[in-house]
Amino acid sequence: MSSLQDDFEDIWAGGDNEFHRAWSEQASAKHAAPSLAAANALNKIYPNHSLVMTTQDVLRLPEVHSTRMTDAPLLTTTRVALVSRGWLLGFNIYVMHFVLHEGPNEHPRALVLAAGIYDQDLHEEIWVFNQGFWTKSHALWLDVQSADWKDVILTDEFKTALKKDVYGFFKSEPIYKELAIPWKRGIIMWGPPGNGKTISIKVIMKTCDALGFAPLYVKSFQSFWGEETSMQDVFTKARQLAPCVMVLEDLDALINDRNRSFFFNQLDGLQGNDGLLVIGTTNHLDRLDPGLSSRPSRFDRKYLFDDPSRDARLLYAKWWQDKLQNNTAIDYPDALVEEVADTTAGFSFAYLKEAFVSCLVTLAGWEGDDKPAFSDALRKQIKMLRKQLESVQN
Repeated sequence: MSSLQDDFEDIWAGGDNEFHRAWSEQASAKHAAPSLAAANALNKIYPNHSLVMTTQDVLRLPEVHSTRMTDAPLLTTTRVALVSRGWLLGFNIYVMHFVLHEGPNEHPRALVLAAGIYDQDLHEEIWVFNQGFWTKSHALWLDVQSADWKDVILTDEFKTALKKDVYGFFKSEPIYKELAIPWKRGIIMWGPPGNGKTISIKVIMKTCDALGFAPLYVKSFQSFWGEETSMQDVFTKARQLAPCVMVLEDLDALINDRNRSFFFNQLDGLQGNDGLLVIGTTNHLDRLDPGLSSRPSRFDRKYLFDDPSRDARLLYAKWWQDKLQNNTAIDYPDALVEEVADTTAGFSFAYLKEAFVSCLVTLAGWEGDDKPAFSDALRKQIKMLRKQLESVQN
């Protein structure tokens, strides 16, 4: 090695030599590479310090404590965006951090690594993909915490089968390996809107997160980079976090003629998706390509969230009876439970919910002495919603 080293000139980019000066003069315009110019300046100002540049925000690491320098001015940038005209000002803006350490660079590098690992972990958050980027949403995590299987009004048989498919998947890795088949699964929830798909998704994300299987939520594949790049980013993240559950809501809107082939390739192509449970939802199964709706190796199980039957409507009416049993101002007898189930044929769960919520809001805000009974107010709301439903259907 020593003889080879003697045959080559050792030109270090940070060195003070003629080549470096000439290169910097010609190629490093003051505006061309600000991060490198800043690093150069810091190296000259602090010659006894090691310098690590990173886009990783090390100050977000909980163990890091910082103190603002009292004599350091606060630098800000102000932009004016003409939102009404749709102007795009700036793209791919990022913040560069410079970590100076009086000594070797092992410590600042370890700091950056720890901050990076922390940023990739979930802390009461859910990974959300939208417009070409992954972000972690604490707001969505908080939203799903209120969801519970007891609030999902489905038949016990239906609910048991769905939970078995979801949670059983994560327990079944040894079986898949023993049979030498890929450990992946796909589920489609379909049916008219307002019948429990969304709340079921929320419960699944909440419970899988609690079990240690990261939930990933895909809002859209559309982005500046193109849908295929977005799909690749989505599946790359899912493979990194597997075993995990990935939710694709409104499959018929996400998958189209332009991106279908690439999506199929990502879903069950040459790259492995071990440990990946994909759950898609759609209101219109008939709009899906048969390669999605009919091919088992992509979406193996399909669950119909249809408008509730009388038995399901009875369960829902009973659920509200239990919910209101401690409210002494409301008389909700068993006979009314049966009546609600009988008079709401064709209602979705969303319509049923609206009947109860509107009724209760109306009674709560009632002024005067002629306040109607709960049963009369509920019947009135059901009648109004029936007319609304019939007008939509016609």
